Amino acid sequence: MAMRLIVLVSMLAACAHSPPPPRVTRDREVESLEQAVRWPNPSVNTVMQLANAWLSTHRYGEGYAYFDALAAQRPLFEALAGVFQARSAEDVALLRRVAWVEQAIDRLDHAAASDGLSRYLRGQVFLALPDRFGKKAQGTADMEWVLQNASRFPAGLRRGARDALAGHSGLLSDSSVSAKDGFRFVPPEVLEPAKGVYVARGYDFADIAFVATSEGLVAIDAGTTPATAAPALAAVRARVDLPIRKVIVTHAHWDHIGGLSSFATPGVEVIARSDYRNELARVSSTGVPFHFFFGESAEASYSLTPQRMIEKPETLIVGNTRIEIIPTAGGETDDALLVRVPDAQITFVGDAFMPYFGAPFVAEGSVDGLLETIGQLRALGPAALIHGHAPLTDIFPYAVLEPLAAALTVVRDATLKSIRDSRTLAEALDENLLPAVLRDHPDAVVPFLLMRDNAVQRIYAQRSGYWKPDGEGLTVFDDADWAAALDLFGADAVARVARSLNDRGDYAMALRLATPGHRTSPALALERHRALEGLRARYQFNPFKLIIYSEQAGDDTH
Repeated sequence: MAMRLIVLVSMLAACAHSPPPPRVTRDREVESLEQAVRWPNPSVNTVMQLANAWLSTHRYGEGYAYFDALAAQRPLFEALAGVFQARSAEDVALLRRVAWVEQAIDRLDHAAASDGLSRYLRGQVFLALPDRFGKKAQGTADMEWVLQNASRFPAGLRRGARDALAGHSGLLSDSSVSAKDGFRFVPPEVLEPAKGVYVARGYDFADIAFVATSEGLVAIDAGTTPATAAPALAAVRARVDLPIRKVIVTHAHWDHIGGLSSFATPGVEVIARSDYRNELARVSSTGVPFHFFFGESAEASYSLTPQRMIEKPETLIVGNTRIEIIPTAGGETDDALLVRVPDAQITFVGDAFMPYFGAPFVAEGSVDGLLETIGQLRALGPAALIHGHAPLTDIFPYAVLEPLAAALTVVRDATLKSIRDSRTLAEALDENLLPAVLRDHPDAVVPFLLMRDNAVQRIYAQRSGYWKPDGEGLTVFDDADWAAALDLFGADAVARVARSLNDRGDYAMALRLATPGHRTSPALALERHRALEGLRARYQFNPFKLIIYSEQAGDDTH
């Protein structure tokens, strides 16, 4: 099970809830996932994204009805039908409840006999069942089996198995986040995707790659701080003890240049795009308002002084290794470089595929730039892409580029038409496009959905003014204004509405309603906390949202 499976099994062990009322807001992602999972041969990631969306909002009846209708198609669907059936037991009449749970048990047993992920799901459910069903021993055996076969499961599920055996639960992404250390996408590890190519992941917010040559190491990027770059380098040198000769910076962002002083000792050549100064100026003039990204050791400002600047494609010969450096438009910054190692059939792409099309806090990013980069990569035809962050390498392999580009082109063209037609951003997002080209490319569905709404928002930010067709921007209100207005309803009345929104799974709207008055109203503070916990669960696999909601909640996740 090499791919990263996405499932919020922590919710399986939570206490049951009565069926929530209908949502007030529309969940476009769930609608798209429902459609995509019905297509032939959906990917496991797509299926589990949908399951997580329902589990994290306690919509067990909806999940059961959906997967029950598909249960005959594959073991994972049957297992998920069993998961949601068990979770919805308290919604069943008391006299039917035991038989209802026993039917869920039978379904989980049947699925687990032929599918490893289904066995994991069974173990989680069995450990949460009341003792009267006598399934604790089997649940324990399932979780122990997962840990014994750790290489088949991503770190998050291994952590989930350990937590279940210990009798507690938490978020199950592979990541960790804290005020002290910032965000880490995965636990620390060094991979060797090709002979002489090493990728240090989990030591820093960004991955740091190294190419071993007969003359020494060529580093691809340098991490966020010297304190994080140094142990990444040490871990690689435990594999291959060579000095660094060159550092190639794929783009001038905080998390790719901040650790340069650990690498750029005398005699080390630093290489960057010739127009890096424009991006560095953006970085230096825009403060990231959330500290959970990089941790307490991050610098307030960043600098970059390359010895070589790239204006057009160049080839470096370092010892016995040929390295091609290719300027590209990129989806995140204007100063992006592709780094190709032909003999290894690997191309390093930095953050060209960042799903947010630039840092959300910075005026950058380009949908057209990403499409141009995809065209360049298809011409190069590498066997593998190495991105600047672990999940990007897993989610955006070379094989998804063609259908992804086709689907994003549909979104770009529709968004530009919406702007010309003076439609609001909300109306453009509500198009909820899921282009038919994805039907025959199931592995491209999740990459597309990670990018779709961000692409629409980025294009609107770049192509329309600060006064919007719906009146946004004409007058700006801060939290104090909203608190004063909402106080006219009374804090208790506002808290009741926020509580209802949380019960419905409308966490983002509940957060917006509860935040202005949460410092003076305990009831609103409670609903704000509930909303943040719901959002952390719902978006635990959306790193930037997880980081921001974790910081707002003041909650570390290890």
